[in-house]
Amino acid sequence: MDLIKRSFEEVKHGFHKSENSYICNYCEQVFEEGQVYPLSDKFYTAEQMILNHIESVHGGNFQMLVDDPSKYNTLTKKQKELLRAFTSKKKDAEIASELGVSASTIRHQKFTFREKAKQAKLYLALYENVFRVTEDPAERFLPIPTRAANVDDRFAITEKEYTDTIQAYFDFTDGLVLKRLPRKQKRIIAVLNRIKAEIDGEKTYTEKEITALLQTIYYDPVTLRRYLYDYGYISRTKDGTKYWLEKS
Repeated sequence: MDLIKRSFEEVKHGFHKSENSYICNYCEQVFEEGQVYPLSDKFYTAEQMILNHIESVHGGNFQMLVDDPSKYNTLTKKQKELLRAFTSKKKDAEIASELGVSASTIRHQKFTFREKAKQAKLYLALYENVFRVTEDPAERFLPIPTRAANVDDRFAITEKEYTDTIQAYFDFTDGLVLKRLPRKQKRIIAVLNRIKAEIDGEKTYTEKEITALLQTIYYDPVTLRRYLYDYGYISRTKDGTKYWLEKS
């Protein structure tokens, strides 16, 4: 999840909205407004389904945030343990007993968390005033991969254009499936932006492994692999035996 791209409310809830859809921050699954989604003999709206999806697939937004592996999650192991305890709504004395500390320690930790929240709000307000961060997806652009060559207006893709493209070209019924490759390069780049989310950024793949992964997305994994490399989303060794995800 790109924290710069997401507003505070979007990070807090675990999803963002396009004009007519709810989109998961973590896997980009789309639920379109106006559609009814069946689940366990019941039917749900798109808004209800995105909440159910985050809870059932990702374990809830709190869990995803508290366990976020990025460098921006500076919580200590003890702080994470405390936050998990606070979500239980138990009394301070009960939490203190379970953690083997005093009730005054628990109260102090709550005070510390509140103070940090105030600092974070002030910093965010300053940042958005200085850099004029927009909440309009029609004005926010996707990041460009660091290895991209010949960067031009093909890479100038707004979040709205991106959302519209993935809705048109992907089927999310049974995992991520690319229905067809676009002809226009700008749309190809948008499609590649979604596919890269399936590649583990901490892993180095063999040629066989990266091909097998892309095979689950599209019937022609070799073409996908070539596009991902040519547009700078993945890199490889000179002999083509190892592949890895490039950072944007």
